[in-house]
Amino acid sequence: MARRDDDFVAFVDARSAALLRTPRLLSAGDRHAAEDLVQTALERAYVAWPRIKRREAQESYVRSIMTRAAIDRTRRRQRRGEVLTGEVPETVTVPAGPEDRDAVWGLLAALSPRQRAVLVLRYYEDQSEVQIAETLGCSTGTVKAHASRGVALMRELCADPATFHATGLNR
Repeated sequence: MARRDDDFVAFVDARSAALLRTPRLLSAGDRHAAEDLVQTALERAYVAWPRIKRREAQESYVRSIMTRAAIDRTRRRQRRGEVLTGEVPETVTVPAGPEDRDAVWGLLAALSPRQRAVLVLRYYEDQSEVQIAETLGCSTGTVKAHASRGVALMRELCADPATFHATGLNR
């Protein structure tokens, strides 16, 4: 038990900052929701930690939990009719320049949870379609469809094409 705890604590210490970046994007910039997603993922990962045999699979396992939890959370909120506010935290981390942050958050918030997850995993986490399919538990064709539709919607919603190109999502 102590060895598992030591391994898990070492993993959390080493990767917690990196793990927080993905849910920030998945939750369209909501820092508190992102922290909740990380905490939920780490709680679930701790229980499963002895079953994760390969060290290289640990982070992927945690990211998979976070991504699915973000999608589930959005679905539950939509079913209950919750409305998200337009407030963006003062400090955010995105791959675009500071002048593009609000536009990126707005574009990501406009996507469905699956589209957002696919685009974040693809363009921010630089995962392959196969890796994304494994993370989301779907086919690569589904990943391609969500990516295509998500990018198309972002292009449609983007008032200034230069802003879209600055986000890096068009590569």
